[in-house]
Amino acid sequence: MAERVFSFGPFRFIPAQQLLLDGEAPVRVGSRALEILAGLVERPGTLVTKDELMARVWPDTVVEDSNLKVNVAALRRALGESKPGRRYVATVPGRGYRFVAHVEYSGPGVPTPKPRSAEHSHNLPASWTRAIGRAQTIDALRKQLPQGQFVTIVGASGIGKTTVAHAVAEASIGAYAHGVWLVDFAPLRDPQFVASALASALGLTIPSDNAATALTAYLRDKQMLLVLNSCEHVIEAAASTAEQIISGAPGVHVLATSREPLRAKGERVHRLSPLESPPLSSGLTAAEALTYPAVQLFVARAAECLDGFEFGDADAPAVADICRKLEGIALAIELAATRIDAFGVRELSALLDDRFRLLSQHRRGALCPRHRSLAAALDWSYDLLSADERTTLRRLSVFAGAFSLQSAGAVAAGAELSVPEVIDCVANLVAKSLISADISDAVVQYRLLGTTRAYALQKLAEDGELDASMRRHAEHHRDLFARAAADWEARPAADWLADYGRRIDDVRNALSWAFSEGGDPAIGVALTVAAIPLWMHLSLLDECRICVERALASEAVAKPSGDRDRMKLYAALGAALLYAHGPLPETDAAWTAALRMAEDIGDVEYQLRVLCGLTIYRIYIGDYRAALTLAERFHGIAEENDDRAALLSAGRLIATALHYLGDQPNARLRLDAMLSRSAAPAQRPQITRFQLDQRAVTQSTMANILWLQGFPDQALRAADRSLEAALASDHVLSLCSVLVHAACPIALYVGDLPRAERALTMLSEQLAKHALPVSRQVGVCLRGLLDIKRGDFSGLPHLRIAIDEIRDAKYGLRYPAFLGVLAYGLAANGQTTEARAAIDEALNWAERTEELWVLPELLRIKGKVYRLLATPAALAAAESHFLQAREAARQQRALSWELRAATSLAGLWHRAGRTEEAFMALSSVYDQFEEGFGTLDLRTARLLLDDIRHGAARRPELHPR
Repeated sequence: MAERVFSFGPFRFIPAQQLLLDGEAPVRVGSRALEILAGLVERPGTLVTKDELMARVWPDTVVEDSNLKVNVAALRRALGESKPGRRYVATVPGRGYRFVAHVEYSGPGVPTPKPRSAEHSHNLPASWTRAIGRAQTIDALRKQLPQGQFVTIVGASGIGKTTVAHAVAEASIGAYAHGVWLVDFAPLRDPQFVASALASALGLTIPSDNAATALTAYLRDKQMLLVLNSCEHVIEAAASTAEQIISGAPGVHVLATSREPLRAKGERVHRLSPLESPPLSSGLTAAEALTYPAVQLFVARAAECLDGFEFGDADAPAVADICRKLEGIALAIELAATRIDAFGVRELSALLDDRFRLLSQHRRGALCPRHRSLAAALDWSYDLLSADERTTLRRLSVFAGAFSLQSAGAVAAGAELSVPEVIDCVANLVAKSLISADISDAVVQYRLLGTTRAYALQKLAEDGELDASMRRHAEHHRDLFARAAADWEARPAADWLADYGRRIDDVRNALSWAFSEGGDPAIGVALTVAAIPLWMHLSLLDECRICVERALASEAVAKPSGDRDRMKLYAALGAALLYAHGPLPETDAAWTAALRMAEDIGDVEYQLRVLCGLTIYRIYIGDYRAALTLAERFHGIAEENDDRAALLSAGRLIATALHYLGDQPNARLRLDAMLSRSAAPAQRPQITRFQLDQRAVTQSTMANILWLQGFPDQALRAADRSLEAALASDHVLSLCSVLVHAACPIALYVGDLPRAERALTMLSEQLAKHALPVSRQVGVCLRGLLDIKRGDFSGLPHLRIAIDEIRDAKYGLRYPAFLGVLAYGLAANGQTTEARAAIDEALNWAERTEELWVLPELLRIKGKVYRLLATPAALAAAESHFLQAREAARQQRALSWELRAATSLAGLWHRAGRTEEAFMALSSVYDQFEEGFGTLDLRTARLLLDDIRHGAARRPELHPR
């Protein structure tokens, strides 16, 4: 099959590339549908059974037959079987399918166009209805967007706004450097989440209190098309957000759909007209009728529904009559066409007449003609469903987003309707255009379009089933997410996030119902607890905090039976506060409360989780002794329970505390012991348990210790492993932690400025998408250090502000190190008075908090500040501080700090003519290194040694420190 090409009709299919071409244009269709096509074209004219196709397309997965049926329908639609003369896939009822078109084969080496490079720069599903009869409208909108930047498609329900918007977006893939992105506002119940929903579609996590501002800042330099679907029920918020985006991001175009204009500044309105229908005519032929878009749509959908449907002259007047009665409303025409399998076109027309008469009697004067047409089509289609199909449609309307067959069965099944019956009903409702199917994933996802969902919800309420269905919906998601944490351990991170992440709107709606007046707070509390891993993995920390605080305020959690839930909620609150807002006192209080509860009820797992969180909190505020005590307690419990993953995390935290306390040998021993106990330290990232990917942060800590001990090459490799693990985890917090604590600092330590620039660029990209204030401030400090290394002191004021923000946020970790960077920059820029104040503050902080790992470097920087003064007293003070720095480094066995101190000391002595002492002071340290001779510190030391040995005239140090 390698590079073999199958040609049929206007199509070429290259299975090895998963590429279907219509002429020269790639056809977007799901991979499963393409695999079905491959199975059929390999054996043209031959029956391929359902079992054969199922085994080929889903070899290791048990799926329902409806998945095959839906994918075949999508394939037929992609092949355009509704067009006259196009027939490729024939159904053999009850048995399988046969490819009935002529197929030609060509071998390897046939040139084929490459798919568009921007194919994946979007989030458009592959299964939406193709727009029929709207080519001119789509072309006009594509041309209008660059001129107007903000266009709203306006029209009545069911007229085809979403279909047209999707077609415009589909045609624009590749035209925007940063892609085409769709956000559907239909699931939203609260307008305040409009900007947040848009941010989620773009993969951003931003604070809810200034979401629109943060969103605009991210989009400012982007070239992108945003499609805002179904704005009518959140119209003011949508208008405000769109206005802010187009005013602040000139390269971003907005295409919205709404039943009414948004009335926003800069908006251009395109009113979508109904599809044109033939005028009343007694001699209308099929050819004449097919020149009208409404008839084209009816015939296309009828052909998809009824295998072998042929539209002839005898049918033309009746079909034209149906389209006129339905006022050219696209959804109404589609719904009517899907019943062609049960009724002929003449009977369909007669049934519609009956429906209009009934509607007029019941709702006289209440509806405009177009609304009456759609209502007639919906009522008529609904009444023609079987009782089971009506029940299924009603109950599935509680889903805000996409759902699987498993979820459909859990929510729609009941005493009178079994799960297999629900699954059959879903397949039938897809065929009747009442449910849409997205085939782009391994498992088909289903969704009710907005108009149909609103109609079905109304029916659900009228039948008195709304509360019961919402309860089942909430209970299902509670149970589903109760399994999610365990599921994380067994599945690839990307698969887990794709499966559970798409359910976030349903979680939100289920929680809204549970905490509403008629809801069930007990279910709400349980679902909140179960959804914590989802919020953590998606880094939706602010949303997690809001939902957790709501659950904690509920009476349901105050009952004695709620102790365990309260414990979990407080633990999640501590994590959300720490990573979203920094080490606040409320963080400590939340985790302390959770630990007390875990001890009271004897929950070992949460004792481990909370002790981990409390240790990290203490490290963040710079209380390293307390952190060490907590980490050792954490380690003891993990050891008692032989919990390897927890042991790794505890060992890493002990090593981290020892590292910051200046005990590098014991810190290294701890890490070596932990890593040696398991060749694969943590088979999974352990994010749910310990907030960060433990593989990534363990290597991050190791990288810092290795560099301090004089192993710069090994440190770089450890930093690379740390970054690789963080990227593989697809977890924002872990990635930012690795970037700010390992990837960037190690690159700066070894003097690899391009590597540091790449790490900072990656960090900036993450911080542009995610609201992590502490990481942002640390990033500014690291950027300041990089600029200073390059001799650029223009950013010193920004560095000072960032350091002050870190202090005000009570974030003590590395605070003295950043003050030291500031002091060096100020001194090098001639601001020695300010430099002395900064370095004195850094030394006082380090001694008070025992953050001693950086003490040798701070002493050396203070010596450098004195040396710049150049007076005899200042030079004597510089020598004293260089000697103190060297001794402090020796006590810590921090060979890299010792080398820097020795280099500064040797340079000072060499200038003073104490050449032999200078040579011995530096060479005795340099000779202890076994690697890293290409790094900046060692190259600088080597050149200084050569100068001293050969008595060269070069006196200044070769690179500023």
